[in-house]
Amino acid sequence: MDEHALREMVAQVKHGHLTRRRFVQALAAVGLGGPLAGQVLGTAGPAVAQPREAELTPTRRGGGGTLRILMWDAPTLLHPHFGRGLRDFTVQRIFYEPLAAPAADGTFVPVLAEELPNRKAGTLAKDGQWVTWRLKRDVVWHDGTPFTADDVIFNWEFAVDPATAAGTRAAYDEITRIERIDTHTVKLVFKKPQPFWASAFTGGGLLPRHLFGRVKGAGAREAIGMLPAVGTGPYRLAEWRPGDFIRAEINKQYHVPNRPFFDQLEIKCGGDAVGAARAVLQTGEYDFAYYVLVEEEVLRRIEQGGKGRVLAIPSSGVSFIQCNQTDPSREVDGERSSLRAPHPLLTEQPVRTALSLLVDRVAIQDHLVGRTGQITANFLNAPERFRSRNTTWEFSVEKANELLEQAGYRRGADGVRAKDSRRLRLLFQAAANTTVQKIQTVVKQAAARAGVEMEVKAIPASVFFSADVNNVDTNVRFLADLQSYTVFTGLDPQLFMAQFVSWEVPTKENGWTGRNISRWQNLEYDRLWRNAEVEMDPVKRAAIFIKMNDLVVQKAPVIPVTWRNVLHAAANNLAGIEQNSWDSIFGRIAYWHRPG
Repeated sequence: MDEHALREMVAQVKHGHLTRRRFVQALAAVGLGGPLAGQVLGTAGPAVAQPREAELTPTRRGGGGTLRILMWDAPTLLHPHFGRGLRDFTVQRIFYEPLAAPAADGTFVPVLAEELPNRKAGTLAKDGQWVTWRLKRDVVWHDGTPFTADDVIFNWEFAVDPATAAGTRAAYDEITRIERIDTHTVKLVFKKPQPFWASAFTGGGLLPRHLFGRVKGAGAREAIGMLPAVGTGPYRLAEWRPGDFIRAEINKQYHVPNRPFFDQLEIKCGGDAVGAARAVLQTGEYDFAYYVLVEEEVLRRIEQGGKGRVLAIPSSGVSFIQCNQTDPSREVDGERSSLRAPHPLLTEQPVRTALSLLVDRVAIQDHLVGRTGQITANFLNAPERFRSRNTTWEFSVEKANELLEQAGYRRGADGVRAKDSRRLRLLFQAAANTTVQKIQTVVKQAAARAGVEMEVKAIPASVFFSADVNNVDTNVRFLADLQSYTVFTGLDPQLFMAQFVSWEVPTKENGWTGRNISRWQNLEYDRLWRNAEVEMDPVKRAAIFIKMNDLVVQKAPVIPVTWRNVLHAAANNLAGIEQNSWDSIFGRIAYWHRPG
């Protein structure tokens, strides 16, 4: 695509003659994709918003009654900087908002910002060294306090303070300073040119400085739950029983005119995915069920109830098995799964490779996962231009046996392999869910045929993904040999792939806040990640990420299983839901409605 054609297409988007989705598709056809599309559109100014399917054009705020939601995977806290797991990130977006949010087509849309930074307006540096955000002037927090530049600066200070130990720190770490231009304008100056300048302030929401300013640093985590969720979102918190119930009332001062439609949200938490799906699709007791992780055969039967439909949203998520590179049973200075105690079995490459051969992905896909995903050999699957075509997967008990035999693991009288008195016995843990436990069983049965003994463990999801790092059953503490869960990338994979860099290992010293949960360390990978961090050519940068993915797959600190779709259940009369794989499903809940 030549420069003239590109400029012509940008002009068509700007004037509403070409949708942003079609623009992204055109770039993808020549090997480019969403993040670059967002940057290109940013240089031309904000695009004309395109009408969404079944979107209501309201004449007043409210009037829609109560929206009833089920979240079987119960959120445990409402905090944009401390949430762990998809459910916490998802639900906090009802109350908290970012400066801009990713749209379904892979670009960005302003939320608390007046417009997207762009070169034409002089708010974006050509090399990504700095960016200026102009904020909306009609935004107030739920308690009526005005939202200003000071709140933006505070969230940066909150996140990067080491004593805070925020889960969002990596998104803000590259900012060297934020200049307050005026009450509603800030300039972010980065430590070095940024290939993806939108990593900060476009994910989770922002906290109000006037309430949380006194609890940043060492007291921030202890203050979780002591301060109410006060944000700028379309609904304000009225009642909150962690893991049980959330009630939210309409924000009468919301900064988007005539939004939202519903007067109140009632979110029932807990239970199980099957029960949640039935309550929407069969009985109609609820309007929406979040993340219905249900076996395909069961889901098809429930759908026959006729009260609702299943929304299958393609996502960036990958479900995988993680191999602990440290010994969870050995304690060193009060710390298990310590870097000072390498795993006696899983640090051996042949063992990890054998395990990857023992995952029957076809059985998992056909009988358990169904429409919730597709088989993948890659850890990094989206956006499309970062997906490797070099990897393959295979299920072969025979080859696994050969590898283990060659590595010196011999079968004992009971059929379990051992070497130097070290038995191939592994503890495999995961969050409690019927489908997940059946996946564990599929892997366990294949492993037994190769002389690998597995014990499976199910941990309540509210515990497994808990932000309480003192809880030894969390996935971050990883006091098991293997564990399985799903992670999601953003529009740019830099932070997503940081979960394999050496300096992100969670330790007792850093309060177990690191993101490298497998504890895998590889100098070549570290070098590639650092190169991607500063590479400004999008094509070369994509090639680096592909190499990183291939290295992870080859070395197998994690074993990719399925590339996930996220399934939700919605009542037939619920409309306006944007099927966006890049943001929380509740990111545009202000636009949900029931057609008249």
